Amino acid sequence: MPLTDLQRALVQLLATNRDPSSYLAGGAAQHLPPNSQRYSYDLDYFNDSVERVASAFEADSQTIIGEGYKLTIEISQPGFIRAKVDDNTNDSTIIEWSHDTAWRFFPTVTDPTVGYRLHSVDLAVNKVLALVGRDEPRDIIDTLAGHSDTLSLGALLWAAAGKDPGYTPLGLLDRLRRKRTPRPEELDRLNLTQAVDPVALKEQWLLALDDAQQFIESRPASETGCLYWDTSRNAPTSEMLDQPGVVAHYGQLYGVLPTIR
Repeated sequence: MPLTDLQRALVQLLATNRDPSSYLAGGAAQHLPPNSQRYSYDLDYFNDSVERVASAFEADSQTIIGEGYKLTIEISQPGFIRAKVDDNTNDSTIIEWSHDTAWRFFPTVTDPTVGYRLHSVDLAVNKVLALVGRDEPRDIIDTLAGHSDTLSLGALLWAAAGKDPGYTPLGLLDRLRRKRTPRPEELDRLNLTQAVDPVALKEQWLLALDDAQQFIESRPASETGCLYWDTSRNAPTSEMLDQPGVVAHYGQLYGVLPTIR
């Protein structure tokens, strides 16, 4: 878990076609750990250019068909291809190849299962921005997973304003406050590894929003868009620059690992 048997077979099969410019992202990448809360409906392969989308699809489709799977293209346009893949047991999944910005906080990460994937912090930041822009019940589940497992919601919103400079952290937070939590029947439609109590989910969401407000209001505008990095642990943190060993880390094209001088 939480990849389905077919999804796991496919990501392992396609791992050899991955490189730093074509990598697994989205919900499947976020939920790779075995203790994750939900299954993803699809596999999302992000690519750093429109041309890379085409070449990645060409290589992957040949690999998939060569292994005996059935691949049916559903959408094909410059920079985005969606296909359905079926195996011999009537199991299926969707795979999407898309062009996404190469601006990120960290380089893509080598992974023994999938080849290359987006860094967990960039996955969580992307999920926050996705939640701001659409109404999908799964996005609140995933955002809270990022809040508990990767970085606090406030720190994610602070960093997200650097990835999309049209937003401010408070502006992003205001949009999230307008989001309702999923109804019970919407949760039932999600492929979750365990049941979610809608009441507990609402309480968790409100607490995360309140914590984010406190975090954002405590930070100076001059630091907007940075990720806070703890040099003692060599890891991202929700601590502030005024804490010992914490430095500001900013994103750039293709991402970069923090260097301490």
